[in-house]
Amino acid sequence: ISGYSLVVQARDSGTPPLSSSVTVNVDISDVNDNSPVFTPANYTAVIQENKPVGTSILQLVVTDKDSFHNGPPFTFTILTGNEEEEFTLDPHGVLRSAVIFKHMVSTEYVLCVQAKDSGKPQQVSHTYVQVRVIEESIHKPTAIPLEIFIVTMEDDFPGGVIGKIHATDQDVYDVLTYTLKSEQKSLFKVNSHDGKIIALGGLDNGKYVLNVSVSDGRFQVPIDVVVHVEQLLQEMLQNTVTIRFENVSPEDFVGLHMHGFRRTLRNAVLSQKQDSLHIISIQPVAGSSQLDMLFAVQMHSGGFYKPAFLIQKLTNARRHLENVIRISAILEKNCSGLDCQEQHCEQSLSIDSHSLMTYSTARISFVCPRFYRNVRCMC
Repeated sequence: ISGYSLVVQARDSGTPPLSSSVTVNVDISDVNDNSPVFTPANYTAVIQENKPVGTSILQLVVTDKDSFHNGPPFTFTILTGNEEEEFTLDPHGVLRSAVIFKHMVSTEYVLCVQAKDSGKPQQVSHTYVQVRVIEESIHKPTAIPLEIFIVTMEDDFPGGVIGKIHATDQDVYDVLTYTLKSEQKSLFKVNSHDGKIIALGGLDNGKYVLNVSVSDGRFQVPIDVVVHVEQLLQEMLQNTVTIRFENVSPEDFVGLHMHGFRRTLRNAVLSQKQDSLHIISIQPVAGSSQLDMLFAVQMHSGGFYKPAFLIQKLTNARRHLENVIRISAILEKNCSGLDCQEQHCEQSLSIDSHSLMTYSTARISFVCPRFYRNVRCMC
């Protein structure tokens, strides 16, 4: 407890008795009675041979139960095990290499490290750090090619994470880093640590081939990353049809079914090969395991096929489509729960282009806007 606040009252013996109160604050001063604590108590680390001088090996973590002026900043010192000055320890507790290690020279070092707090008198504690020198990388990283599809309203792409590169390395201790060629950094970024790909705002319609590579510190391997950007037209939203799938997640649909179903759907609904099928969005149905896919078909001559025409085509080809994935319903109008009696049900569709959904797998990623349906009874 760092302090107490007391209210003290004095009352005299007169008639009637009179009184007065005062507040007394009592602060408890901290004395430096706790030593720094290493977490964990002892450390084990590895470094590959032939790594450059200054390579980070380990970050020491130290805490102190005393108040701030009796705790950090800590002073770190290597007491033993560093007689040849192979290591350095910076003020932040980062252990780094001071030489280029060779596995054939020595395979293990044991350091005794001291941490001293800032109190008076100072308290100290010790930890032992075992550093193993292992052979350098012998395997190149391997990465899976990634194809990304982005659907956005006209010139209204807000940017965000659009996918993630999946790479592995058979060398157990290799740390992989990802880079993107500088000329593409005005449109895209790649997180150097986890391989996440970030698109900046305002992407134009078209195809982008990203010059991405992954490195384990010795080998650098290029990765095929292709980004397709499709901008929606407002007219598309007035001519959409929804196919509702049963028992499928968005990621499974994107990774396992989308390419095959798209091909089958094209064969079912396109009147001419030059017509264009546009998948506008996919979105889980709230409170269920169902998934809605929103699409429209643009004619080669211009304009879009009407939903009634597409639904007729879909109905005729439904059995063939279900060879790819199970379909729950084909929707043009979604008036569930409305009783319009002799009136008509009208559906309107709205797109929230700033609320993007990213469904990413190892090989394919699909980024699309969230959509909302509004239905009402009309005369």
